[in-house]
Order: sequence, then structure tokens, then C-alpha cells
Amino acid sequence: MFSYILKRILLMLPTLFGVLLITFVVTQFVPGGPVEQYMAEARRVQGGGDASAYRGGQGVDPRRIEQIKKLYGFDKPPAERFWQMLGQYARFDLGRSFMHNKPVSQLIIEKLPVSISLGLWTFFISYLIAVPLGVAKAVRAGSRFDFITTLLVLVGYAIPGFVLGLALLVVFGGHFQWFPLRGLTSSNWDELSWGARIADYLWHITLPVTAMVLGSFAVTTMLTKNSFLEEIRKQYVLTARAKGLTERRVLWKHVFRNALIPILTGFPAAFIGAFFTGSLLIETLFSLDGLGLLSYESIIRRDYPVVLGALFVFTLIGLITKLISDLSYVWADPRVKFD
Repeated sequence: MFSYILKRILLMLPTLFGVLLITFVVTQFVPGGPVEQYMAEARRVQGGGDASAYRGGQGVDPRRIEQIKKLYGFDKPPAERFWQMLGQYARFDLGRSFMHNKPVSQLIIEKLPVSISLGLWTFFISYLIAVPLGVAKAVRAGSRFDFITTLLVLVGYAIPGFVLGLALLVVFGGHFQWFPLRGLTSSNWDELSWGARIADYLWHITLPVTAMVLGSFAVTTMLTKNSFLEEIRKQYVLTARAKGLTERRVLWKHVFRNALIPILTGFPAAFIGAFFTGSLLIETLFSLDGLGLLSYESIIRRDYPVVLGALFVFTLIGLITKLISDLSYVWADPRVKFD
């Protein structure tokens, strides 16, 4: 197993290199970078702010442009900047944000609690609904209950999370005004008691978590159902029933343990994926100050250190999670060998 883990870790390096190289090329050579934005803002200020003055405004001092390029690191060739960035990332130095004037690692740490909060609620609620529902569907396969729940699950899966979130905002946040339209806490959060803080937090988190949960548990539900159906049809289940064991004992003692292997091995990926998958649109829609909103604003404002730093962290977490998921097969089922 050690050699397998070592090979997988070594394979992460070219993957990280390829992802960073492609993203660097895209971000560095698209128009509208930080230097261009500064020049446009300077011309606008010189021209008084109106459109005609902007078109006819005088140019920015070339020496000032060179200073701005040096400040942002654009005075060096792209290849040199890329290798310098790789050296920094090897030391887990993600650089400094142009927009916030803070270290990127500090920004990620500051925004991480919001994304973790959304991810934890989405993950646990999804699995608490999906696994029991999948078992019930497997036991009642072909029944009206199975048909109706399958229809509802697939409809929920087909609706994009941001579309559902927008509908929830319009109906329950705007029309009925039952829930807040933005933020994770109220403005008077510091003045509330602990009980009121918990209630206020749950009040704010309800709509975004609902938008993320309804589309995320469909895959787990159908996977649970199919895994249980596959196990129920196996010979050992018929043998257990022939010995006179009750249906409940056969289901929960024999079938449940084997059917959960595919689901358990997907736990690490689902756990980490809940933090980041879909969080960009949901956080932007509900104005939640998390990693998703930070990434979106960084892309819009061409804050390249944050874009590349966040992508590096996400990619590294994804690769490690994939490795843990593969190792989970052996931990869950000793019959699986890496050979």
C-alpha cells in the first residue's frame, strides 16, 4: 500500500503543474488585467468621469505605468513569473491579493468558515435523507412509493441549485418575507444571546442549504437503492432467509453492511465536494462571504493571486480526497487489492 500511495502522490505533481500552467496562461493573457484597469481608472479620473472625457483624456505617465507593472510583477517575462509562482506554492506561499492587499492564505482562512458551514449542513442533511430513502426504495422497488419518490428526486436533481435558490429568494424571502435575503447572520449578532444567535444563524442558513441539498442527494439516493437491490438478489440473502431469519435482521445485519461499501467509499469526496461544489453561485446569490464569492469577485476584478491561489488549494484538496476515496475501498472491503 505504501508504494501505491507514493505513486499517487508523485502523480499529483504533474496534475498540479498542468492545472496551474493552463490557468496561468489564461489569466495572464486575457485583456482587462490589473494594469489595464488602473490605466482606465486613471484616464477616467483625469477626464472628469464622463464618457467623452474618457475617450479624449490624456494618457497615463509611462513611468507610472512601469511602477504599476513592477508592483503587480508584470515587469518580468511570463515564464519567469510562472516559475516564481511555482516556487512560492512549493513553500505554500500563495502570494498577496491585489484587491484586498492581504496574503491570499489569510483571505482563504477568513472565508473558509462560511463555506465549511454550508458544506457541513449540505453533507449531513443530504446523507440523512438519501440513505434511509434509498433503503426504503429498494425494499419497495416497483411500488407506487418507489415511482413517486424517484420522480421527485429526479425533478429536484434536474433543477439547478442557483435557479432553485433564486425561486426560494423570490417566494420566501421577497414575497412572504419569512427568511432574510442575504448574509449568514443579522447586523445585531453581537448583541444577541447564545440561544438567539443559534436561532438567527439557522434562520439565515435555511434557504441556501435548501437550495444546495435538494439537488445533491439524488445521486446518493439512487446509489443506495441500486446497491441494496444488487445485494438483496445475491445468494447469501436467500440462504439467510431460508434459515428462518427475519426480514429486518437479513436487511440490517447482512445486506446493509455490504450495500454501504460504495456509499462509504464516496464519503470523503462527497464531504469535501459539499464545501466547494455549487458554493460559488449559492454564495453569490445569497451574498454569503465565503470562498465561492471570493473566487467570483477575484475573477471579475482580475485578482490573479487569489484566483490561482484558490485554484491551487482546491486542486490539492481534490487530489488528496480522491486518494482517500480510493484507499477507502480497501478499508471498507478487505477483498479489494491494489495489485
